[in-house]
Amino acid sequence: MKLKASIDKIPGGMMLIPLLIGAVIRTIFPALDKNPVFASSFTGGLFTGALPLLAAFYISLGSTIQFRSAGYILKKGFSLWAGKILTAGIIGILIKLLASNQNHMVLGLSALAVVAAFSDTNGGLYMALMGQLAKKKEDVAAYSIMSLESGPFFTMLILGVTGLASFPLLAFVFALLPLIIGMVLGNLDEDMRSFLSKGQDVLIPMFALALGFGINLKDVVSAGASGIVLGLAVVVITGIILYLLDKLTGGTGLAGVAAASTAGNAAAVPVAVAAVYAGYKGVAAQATVQVAAAVIVTAILVPIVSAWLAGRKGGELVASEQQAVQGSR
Repeated sequence: MKLKASIDKIPGGMMLIPLLIGAVIRTIFPALDKNPVFASSFTGGLFTGALPLLAAFYISLGSTIQFRSAGYILKKGFSLWAGKILTAGIIGILIKLLASNQNHMVLGLSALAVVAAFSDTNGGLYMALMGQLAKKKEDVAAYSIMSLESGPFFTMLILGVTGLASFPLLAFVFALLPLIIGMVLGNLDEDMRSFLSKGQDVLIPMFALALGFGINLKDVVSAGASGIVLGLAVVVITGIILYLLDKLTGGTGLAGVAAASTAGNAAAVPVAVAAVYAGYKGVAAQATVQVAAAVIVTAILVPIVSAWLAGRKGGELVASEQQAVQGSR
């Protein structure tokens, strides 16, 4: 049975398929993580331990990266991170100008839902796509910088809820530390690099399963058309902007398109923001399911667009090489 070969035919399949499996399991058994027997088991750890699995992935990934590539990673990661946050900020300002109601609702979407969905990238999807489609491993590692988007801080900052949260400077250190550990080990010892690098491909479906387990598909369906519109907007708007930024920083545009998604953990942001800003308590539940819908929509569309772009870029590269050969004759 060619199971792996079948999954590999799907763009980002090693990320997308386990994510959907996790979401289906969560939908059928929504309270499974509350079961003490399940929660304390190895199985429970696998389904709820996305962060430890991601940390292990970064160590494996870091071992494959030469120190001389660090500058490229910082430039690429910072440009995509800044592009994502600034885009969310500009959209937030436009919503404030256009919507005069209390919750700043536009097309059935609150500013809370829009900013949360736009400001956080699906890192697992990005890394899986870039690991499968990109030529440079450094493009995968750029998410170590982009991971700073995670959590409610930037959503609160963009929404103007100043004074309710302080930016933890150590977040920069902790986001990069696993990657740096891997880089140090890999650069000190070639055998260690060979040993650690093998863990990358195995860990991708593992943390994807855990991320999917945080999504209930019933909530996605109940979000209706507004959640689908939100997901489409994230792909189109951030896809174009990040594509251009990627090109400006020496990339092919593929990394920008692969980052045009919404992270699974972004669905938890509306509730976190409402806990410290009472003005959004009335729309927090609706915003949560709308962001969850955007997660699914972007997880489906981004791999398709990324694969199309990778194929197009590959064709352009072959054509240019053929022209160069003909010109030398």
